[in-house]
Amino acid sequence: MSEQGKGSASASAAAPAPGSDTYKGWLFKWTNYLKGYQRRWFVLSNGLLSYYRTQAEMAHTCRGTINLATAHIDTEDACNIVLSSGGRTYHLKASTEVERQRWVTALELAKAKAIHDSGDEEPTSQSGRSELQGTLKILVSKLDDLSTCNDLIAKHGAALQRSLSELEGLKVPVEGGEKIKAVNERATLFRITSNAMINACRDFLELAETHSRRWQRALQYEREQRTHLEETIEQLAKQHNSLERAWREAPALASTTPSAPAASKGDERLHKEEASDEDEDTEYFDAMEDSPAFITVTATDNTEHRSMSPSCNDVSGKKLQPRRQRRTQVPDKPNYSLNLWSIMKNCIGKELSKIPMPVNFNEPLSMLQRLTEDLEYHELLDKAARCDSSLEQMCLVAAFSISSYSTTVHRTAKPFNPLLGETYELDRREEFGYRSLCEQVSHHPPAAAHHVISQRGWTLWQEITIASKFRGKYLSIMPLGAIHLQFHSSGNQYVWRKVTSTVHNIIVGKLWIDQSGDIEIVNHRTKETCQLKFSPYSYFSRDVPRKVTGVVADSGGQAHYVLSGTWDDKIESAKVVHSSRGGSGSEGKQKTVYQTLPPKLLWKKYPLPENAENMYYFSALALTLNEQEDGVGLTDSRLRPDQKLMEEGRWDEANSEKQRLEEKQRAVRRRREAEASDAVDEGKEYEGYQPLWFHQRRDSVTGDTNFVYKGGYWEAKERQDWSMCPNIF
Repeated sequence: MSEQGKGSASASAAAPAPGSDTYKGWLFKWTNYLKGYQRRWFVLSNGLLSYYRTQAEMAHTCRGTINLATAHIDTEDACNIVLSSGGRTYHLKASTEVERQRWVTALELAKAKAIHDSGDEEPTSQSGRSELQGTLKILVSKLDDLSTCNDLIAKHGAALQRSLSELEGLKVPVEGGEKIKAVNERATLFRITSNAMINACRDFLELAETHSRRWQRALQYEREQRTHLEETIEQLAKQHNSLERAWREAPALASTTPSAPAASKGDERLHKEEASDEDEDTEYFDAMEDSPAFITVTATDNTEHRSMSPSCNDVSGKKLQPRRQRRTQVPDKPNYSLNLWSIMKNCIGKELSKIPMPVNFNEPLSMLQRLTEDLEYHELLDKAARCDSSLEQMCLVAAFSISSYSTTVHRTAKPFNPLLGETYELDRREEFGYRSLCEQVSHHPPAAAHHVISQRGWTLWQEITIASKFRGKYLSIMPLGAIHLQFHSSGNQYVWRKVTSTVHNIIVGKLWIDQSGDIEIVNHRTKETCQLKFSPYSYFSRDVPRKVTGVVADSGGQAHYVLSGTWDDKIESAKVVHSSRGGSGSEGKQKTVYQTLPPKLLWKKYPLPENAENMYYFSALALTLNEQEDGVGLTDSRLRPDQKLMEEGRWDEANSEKQRLEEKQRAVRRRREAEASDAVDEGKEYEGYQPLWFHQRRDSVTGDTNFVYKGGYWEAKERQDWSMCPNIF
């Protein structure tokens, strides 16, 4: 309650009297046990109570809203108000008892008006009203038909009863008279039933008219809410546009206007308050936070026309050898529907990595093959290997690191988890000069080792462990481990790590993927660096989605190149000719202004193949990865039966085969655990599982211990001797 005394301005001083359409003012809202009550600006309007951190936030960020038509209003003590609606509860506190009473009165009046409006309001949509009237007209027509039938039944029933009465008057045997009487009673019951039917139809029509009006009101309310949201988003976009323009003009103003630093300091203070005062579980993306840490201005002096030296721009290094004809399509993905909840509800409490997921959520590639897809733009490394300048080489390495994400933008299906000991080779030496080998070296945690050597002057190796966190609405995938790249002629060794991938709309909605975070690429020989920033997607940002920015600097921190673009389309580099500090903010923070030459294209994404949307959005390279090849190792992903069945569209068989393989792997693990236990009992050492083609070594440059290629695979392939391979399939 230490905040209660701060700025407890009376709401009535700044708001109309209770009962008017809008009521505004400060209240204290309970956030959590760490922060307690925090001062918030509340606005009551059109039956909705919304709140903001500050009055200024009304222009761009609403922190929460409660609909008073369905809300319960309670008072705990002299100053407290409790609002609850639809599982959401606000604990509020006014600065005085009088202030609390004003708010309660305003809330009760707004609630009564909202309930009255929702009950009495007639549909205002002309098209909806016409549709409703058309439906009711059909119902009335059918009711008229039923009435006509009822009249005929009544007429014929009366005639029947007269005939029966006449029969009763005749002299007939006693037995015949009883039968005639029974028929007469049945005819009477028939007439009563037909009348009941027509009355029920009349009641149905009345109910239909009543409920149709109610449904129409509900539909109209939803339409109004959608319109309100659209208007809010448009207003937010305009607000962001004006803020961005003001921010861009700030450096220029700083040099001429003495008051500019003070204004910047105020902005910094506002951001600091927002960053340290988060009181909701919901994530909010502040558009201003996505702005780059520097500003790029293209120089007008065009005396130098190239960002890269000729040494990096000679031959492309691609397609120098005749290419083998490889497949350009896979069978179309079957249109199977599957309810995620039907699977997830049986897995509550289990680790995500241990949930047995059917192949319906997969794509017909393994994680090892997805890891190999990093090489799709290998020509960037071929080009970098011919660079004389290590800084220009760094630009191409950075473009290569970004290009590996370009295949993920539409790839929402998960790859197959590799079995322990599973391998995948990609031999493109004749076409592109490189050979790639992956092996699953650990199962818990799942880890894969990858080694690539190119005849065009470079070697790449990496060990990747995937960590994931399911956060309800989205899944975060965090690759752990470093990527190493060494160029043979210069000895330059580059090291970097991957950013976090986020899969949104896991439970409801259309899946989409975003990449966010920072990458630092370090040349350990020269100590030159590249700082890359993957901006998270924001509804309120006017920046292009999937934006990436970066700066290449020498060992002293002096910037030489600025990189910009998107991770799903292209990356450009611009040579820095001059840099200066922009307007200063609080704590000495400043924007750097880079004056650059016109940008040059470093990397451009290849277009997707025709019909890619029906082939899992595979790239041209991905389409070839599971193509059968002669002579590969017996543990190669191409030979995995469940994956191949899935690719052929035989998903039921694939699911059965997947369960068989997973149970076989579990049985092998149980056997190893038993062997380890027996060894301990006998006082012997048990080595445990060891990968076939990789072993753990300490990196002399980074000091990290990871799995590196120990050799032998390609020689075994040459001999076609796979006797050492375990039987995992």
